[in-house]
Amino acid sequence: MARLEGAVAVVTGAGRGIGRAIAEELGAGGAKVVVNYSRSKGPAQEVVESIKSNGGQKAVAIQADVADAEQAARLIEDTVNEFGRIDVLVNNAGINIDRTMKKLTPEEWDRVVQVDLNSCFYTVKAALPHFMEQQSGAIVNISSFVGQAGNLGQANYSAAKAGIIGFTKTAAIELARYNVTVNAVCPGFIETDMFSSVPEEVQEKILKRIPLRRIGKPEEVARAVRYLVVDGDYITGQTLNINGGIYM
Repeated sequence: MARLEGAVAVVTGAGRGIGRAIAEELGAGGAKVVVNYSRSKGPAQEVVESIKSNGGQKAVAIQADVADAEQAARLIEDTVNEFGRIDVLVNNAGINIDRTMKKLTPEEWDRVVQVDLNSCFYTVKAALPHFMEQQSGAIVNISSFVGQAGNLGQANYSAAKAGIIGFTKTAAIELARYNVTVNAVCPGFIETDMFSSVPEEVQEKILKRIPLRRIGKPEEVARAVRYLVVDGDYITGQTLNINGGIYM
């Protein structure tokens, strides 16, 4: 893409954590940003104001539960109606419901797969006609090192995140003819609300497993996304690991 100035970027689940950092990073680069949220309008609007106050061109918050195919399609439609096009799609929306398989219910399995994996297909499916018409675009799907290595008590989450990697590779093959790149980013443990909810003694054990001996920052993931969008014209179907060395 070479530059973000004036590009239209959609970031799902952008009200906090990694999604917020990505939205702010793309906005700082001059993109017009759609800050997607499912339920919490307040935090999403804060991201919008943050982007604007830091010199961003334009940002809007759009509600849609992307785990629902119709709402995901409406998100893309509303984006095009607002800005006339879509250039960048970042699939970040995700949840976790951690249980060992002994305790994990089918409903908990389905919910995580629906939000974390199926939403990626729904948004890409809806955006595809616009990318095809433009003959350009960049898609970045946020996976996780857990989708590569697995993790105790996260069968649903690891399956969904592994699915994102497989989906990314196939989408990259199919969309290459339209000059659309599709890549995945796999963060390790990052300073987010999700990590903060982990008991302190567990956090200490996690730190010992990370060769760089620290937790990653959302901004570090955001910069990786920006790199793929701006400088990744010849990068597609790849997985970029931002994990401090916890999985190599």
